[in-house]
Amino acid sequence: MSPAGCPHVNGFKVDNWKQNLRVIYQCFVWSGSVETRKRKAKSCVCHMCGAHLNRLHSCLYCVFFGCFAKKHIHEHAKNKRHNLAIDLLYGGIYCFVCQDYIYDKDMEQIAKEEQRKAWKLQGKFFPLFNPPSVGEKYSTWEPTKRELELLRHNPKRRKMTTNCTIGLRGLINLGNTCFMNCIVQALTHTPLLRDFFLSDRHKCEMQSNSCLVCEMSQLFQEFYSGHRSPHIPFRLLHLVWTHARHLAGYEQQDAHEFLIAALDVLHRHCKDDNGKKANNPNNCNCIIDQIFTGGLQSDVTCQVCHGVSTTIDPFWDISLDLPGSSTPFWPLSPGGDGSTLNGESHLSGATTLTDCLRRFTRPEHLGSGAKIKCSGCHSYQESTKQLTMKKLPIVACFHLKRFEHSAKLRRKIITYVSFPLELDMTPFMASSKENRMNGQYQQSVDVFNDNKYSLFAVVNHQGTLESGHYTTFIRQHMDQWFKCDDAIITKASNKDVLDSEGCVFFLFFLH
Repeated sequence: MSPAGCPHVNGFKVDNWKQNLRVIYQCFVWSGSVETRKRKAKSCVCHMCGAHLNRLHSCLYCVFFGCFAKKHIHEHAKNKRHNLAIDLLYGGIYCFVCQDYIYDKDMEQIAKEEQRKAWKLQGKFFPLFNPPSVGEKYSTWEPTKRELELLRHNPKRRKMTTNCTIGLRGLINLGNTCFMNCIVQALTHTPLLRDFFLSDRHKCEMQSNSCLVCEMSQLFQEFYSGHRSPHIPFRLLHLVWTHARHLAGYEQQDAHEFLIAALDVLHRHCKDDNGKKANNPNNCNCIIDQIFTGGLQSDVTCQVCHGVSTTIDPFWDISLDLPGSSTPFWPLSPGGDGSTLNGESHLSGATTLTDCLRRFTRPEHLGSGAKIKCSGCHSYQESTKQLTMKKLPIVACFHLKRFEHSAKLRRKIITYVSFPLELDMTPFMASSKENRMNGQYQQSVDVFNDNKYSLFAVVNHQGTLESGHYTTFIRQHMDQWFKCDDAIITKASNKDVLDSEGCVFFLFFLH
């Protein structure tokens, strides 16, 4: 059974609540007829400041409209103890106790029925208006010879298409699901993943209603269909609950944990080119491993004979420690060197993403409590361990450990970490380490200077460990950034992105 939803909805479900909710949807949300549109235009203003916009919400308990952006609806809810309000633009139900948009099956059914009625009315008054049905599958498109010829002879038109916003689409929050929405935005803007799903490459032999890859394929079709209304990812949420039960429920979840769970399920539901199930991440040709899998080299050096034992393990992401955590941190912008590498030009003393990567790849003394049996000495000896990148993935994911959980401590680390738009991974490669040991570090920088990545998505978390909200900055084309806040998409600048408190970074390999 599905986990229980918002417990505060039951206080609203009394007497004629269904009819009252239908009236609100008919008159103030979907507005299908000319009369209801006029009524909405005249009456839908904030009762405190008189504004029409600012994410207007209507109280579900009384006749009151208030701005969400200016907190006027929040003040009303607090004073009157009216816990629920409805977004008059998208129809979402907000609970002021849960402090999030909620999902209720009965309310969702009423919303869908009234929306369909509004569409039919609009089709009656405006015959050219023909909205798509909910969940409609979009067929693949290929340009005709005539269309290709027109594009070749019209370079100005081709230039204009690079500035379009196709692919930008908000996601409705179904009740503390911002952790899912922010990762979905990053994945749908991952270039090779987008190309794979939009080219209809997935051939499924599972039941279509249980395959996460099929659902992702449908999700990409929805995102790049050209429609701008927010998408409702209820099927995706159901599959996540089905295949990753630790994420089930309406409690707040961790976005990084969802990313790893989603990649794992997609990996298991994919097939490689040989038609075999992709159960072995070390030898898999599925699209997930082709894009996200890198090789992490671990060198364990005996402190007596200096013999080195090397292992290489696959990884989908790298989790990095932060200063301020209980784990000792090193280095913290050592000298002037740390403030300029990779174009990170923030104030001296600020922690950078390069600092975090330096700490991750520094030699670590394992100590007397973690002796290993050396194959050279044939006895247990103290050793050092160092991690480096043997193979870089096409898309690199870096996760900052902002949430610290221990037996005595649970908190969020708010240390600001500066990060660049382009990142050079050369200093952290296994090949660079070998050249440093041979006294050829400068030469290695020249030879391996193509290990560069370009940032295309940043996941942010605002708030505390107990109560917070996830958003995502995504890059559209080469120079346009947008902030995705559930259903709301707004344009952002490079400064907005670089000044944000990032927790998960997605970078695309440039070569």
